[in-house]
Amino acid sequence: MYQQITIVGNLGSDPEMRYTASGVPVTSFSVAVNKRWTGQDGQRQEKTTWFRVTAWRQLGELASQYLTKGRQVMVVGEINDPDVWTDREGNHRASLEITARDIRFLSGGDTMGSSGGGAPSAPSGGGDDAPASDEDIPF
Repeated sequence: MYQQITIVGNLGSDPEMRYTASGVPVTSFSVAVNKRWTGQDGQRQEKTTWFRVTAWRQLGELASQYLTKGRQVMVVGEINDPDVWTDREGNHRASLEITARDIRFLSGGDTMGSSGGGAPSAPSGGGDDAPASDEDIPF
């Protein structure tokens, strides 16, 4: 079986990079995806869904280096089982996490010298299985 999710949204915070005990880099960041529509009553509606993204190896290093809070990004990856809990007020909550296979930098950040659909992308890090080679670097 195979599953894939693609999201486009804005970073809610700067990425946080750390290393596993064996020295493998891993970066985490949150992405807000907004949906806007006009309701039957003519009122504009908006809903924001938050995703927690984890990027491994070279993909994680590039994300940590070039992404910043507010930047628009497209993430392609695999969605993990949601964490479900009940908050202090008794409301049911869920957290959605994605393991990134590919990250596209869509806007912002003068470092990459681009600000649109033609923006460079971070190469696929191959998840936990295989490191990306130097030939995969987009610059």
